[in-house]
Amino acid sequence: MKILIVGLGKVGQLLCEYLSAEGHDIVGIDPIEQKVDEVVERNDIFGICGNGANCDVLREAGVEDADVLLAVTSSDELNILSGLIAKRLGVRYTIARVRNPDYYTQLRFLREELGFNMILNPEAEAANEIVRSILFPSAMKVNTFARGRVEIAEVKVTKNNRLAGIQLSDLYQISRSNILICAIKRGEQVYIPNGQFILEQGDHAYLTGSHKELVSFCAYTHLSKKQKKKVMIIGGSKIAYFLAKQLLDQKYSVKIIEQNETRCIELAQRLPQASIIHANGSDESVLEDERVDEMDVVVTLTGIDEENMIVSLLCKNMNAKKAIAKVNNLRFTDMVDHMDIDGVISPKRIAANQILAYVRAKSNKDEDSAVRTLYKLVNEHVEALEFMATDNFRGKKTSLAVLPVKKDILVAAILRGRQVIVPKGNDQILSGDRVIVVTQRKTIRDLNDILED
Repeated sequence: MKILIVGLGKVGQLLCEYLSAEGHDIVGIDPIEQKVDEVVERNDIFGICGNGANCDVLREAGVEDADVLLAVTSSDELNILSGLIAKRLGVRYTIARVRNPDYYTQLRFLREELGFNMILNPEAEAANEIVRSILFPSAMKVNTFARGRVEIAEVKVTKNNRLAGIQLSDLYQISRSNILICAIKRGEQVYIPNGQFILEQGDHAYLTGSHKELVSFCAYTHLSKKQKKKVMIIGGSKIAYFLAKQLLDQKYSVKIIEQNETRCIELAQRLPQASIIHANGSDESVLEDERVDEMDVVVTLTGIDEENMIVSLLCKNMNAKKAIAKVNNLRFTDMVDHMDIDGVISPKRIAANQILAYVRAKSNKDEDSAVRTLYKLVNEHVEALEFMATDNFRGKKTSLAVLPVKKDILVAAILRGRQVIVPKGNDQILSGDRVIVVTQRKTIRDLNDILED
């Protein structure tokens, strides 16, 4: 597909990397020449220095015969204008990043009346992911599929739970819970495990199942933790607003610490039920005064990755029960595995993953069987994908035990109606099923791609 990417900031750069690696014809557009040069040097793409909402610039980029335009600049207005102009000039699909909460309430209008195919709000999606982690205290991160009916939860094997030394085939005997461990990260190694795999202390295990079964499993294996009710947010960003709003709606106690006085006033007006503190959240004395030791969860959402990591460690050292840090740099997410931080969130990667899933779906000739949901797990080494099985799936009505599935691919869950099936050898995939696949391969676009030729 021919794809135009307007805006070569962090999201745009990540999209250039992902999409060029998948063989798409990419044109990157940005008014800053240095950004264009850097992205072109790192990826096999064509770059144009200019305004992505300018008709002449879009025509120079070949908008008339482009398949997709991705408008991901830091300006919502520029993204909307770029998408509208590109649509009039002939592009097939338009996707825009829109972050302002005021615009976010008008998503239906933007899609139905203005013709956008997708509107992305990475901050709102990041807030959703943090909320899932807070609602599931045992998990470092929770991803959802099939409209929330299937979850993949990341947990750490420690000396305090009963998982170390357990062979995966024995899990049901121990827990009586219908779950599947679909991926393991051990040190720098990543595994798509079979039943003979034995868990070790320090492993990061990715559990698949319904929410009810995952909660049951955590109870039996001593992974369960007390429900979190007191949340401190450091940094009054857009994510902080979306996160606080959701938590307040669910009767959580929320405290936000923000340095900028004007932003504090704005947050106080928008979130009257929250406690807004005008102070430096990285100052140990401020954290002590605001009783960080009484907090169930601290979420660090400043604009600096390093600060978020250090302040999270400081809060844990001051006896906060759980710390979640916003970290966009992939190199830092690898470091977090060796720190006393309970979870990381990356809005940029959330946005890139959603766009990647959409592009894979549109590049598939049979859209009905294309990717519905995509997450990158285990620091980007593994993909978890959701498909709808159609009559075109070559393996339908064949027992999984004899299905010729490629190496390093695991069928992790099947949703049939409202029933979540954690698959065993005698289970089959039927037309109409939603199928969750976990793989280390990066080229799975269609459910048939999991099968040997």
